[in-house]
Amino acid sequence: MAEPTAAEIVRQQEQAIQAMSRLLNALLDISKLESGAIKPEPADFTVASLFDGLRRDFASAATSKGLALKIEECVACAHSDPSLVEQILRNLVSNAIKYTQEGWVRLRCLRDQSQVRIEVRDTGIGIPADQLGYIYDEFYQVGVADNVSREGYGLGLSIVHRLVRLLDLRLEVCSELGKGSAFSLILPSAGGRTVSTGADSAQSPAPLTQAVASRVLLVEDDPAVRDATCLLLRVEGYQVTAVASLAQALREAREHESPDLLVTDYHLSDGITGTQVIAMLRERLGPAMKAVLITGNTSSAVKGLPRDRNLRIASKPVQADEQLVLIGELLDA
Repeated sequence: MAEPTAAEIVRQQEQAIQAMSRLLNALLDISKLESGAIKPEPADFTVASLFDGLRRDFASAATSKGLALKIEECVACAHSDPSLVEQILRNLVSNAIKYTQEGWVRLRCLRDQSQVRIEVRDTGIGIPADQLGYIYDEFYQVGVADNVSREGYGLGLSIVHRLVRLLDLRLEVCSELGKGSAFSLILPSAGGRTVSTGADSAQSPAPLTQAVASRVLLVEDDPAVRDATCLLLRVEGYQVTAVASLAQALREAREHESPDLLVTDYHLSDGITGTQVIAMLRERLGPAMKAVLITGNTSSAVKGLPRDRNLRIASKPVQADEQLVLIGELLDA
């Protein structure tokens, strides 16, 4: 078989980064799911359009593990929010690939007059019967002890569970230890309305600002958001140091090279605020240190914060691509 060309390798890398960016968007949006900020926009759509996007985005990941990604033809039309259904399936396929060491991951659909069943099945490690009740818990990972290194964050199925509830759908799971698992998402069939081809959700995201090995200090006490943001920035080429508190940030500033940019959440543990983090680090590193303050606080205290040319305030929920553009613009300023 011919070796892949440089253009093909670059294309595959771009697709992998795009898929990761979409997944990170979901991780960063978990607060929106909890707050009710995400409003479903149901429409009729073709399942095949979602399958095409999943094939493009996960083929390389499956091949790199020696797995066969089997995506069957599907002519069914379903009714729900296509972009949110796509996010559910991305998490399920990503999980299937992660927990399958050999064999295959299969995506198919079954339909009748009233419903469409989309099944993600794998030949992975399987889930013990006594653990099925915990798989949707945050940070829970099957077969991973608490004191060992983890692949991923154990948030995928938690996000899936929230989305399924939001869309009022049904998700069924069956699994056999050592033989694999099958997750089935049941949606209502299309009801004759205009069918979306899924083109909007399949479009590549807007070009992201390219980093030039800038050093970023991230201060975030939520482990999931911290890990997701850290990974997002590293994928874009930034050198990232991630800490959970003001004390850790000050220690990093004291012991290591000064960062080019500080990114901090507004509400931190023990009543510490991001404004205090910025003030303390600027006192130590100089008043010109660039900083991004991320906040969901819309109070007059935040609105009235003094602005300067080296400070940006981003209101939650912040999309991953928006955050990258904001950071790039501030570093270039």
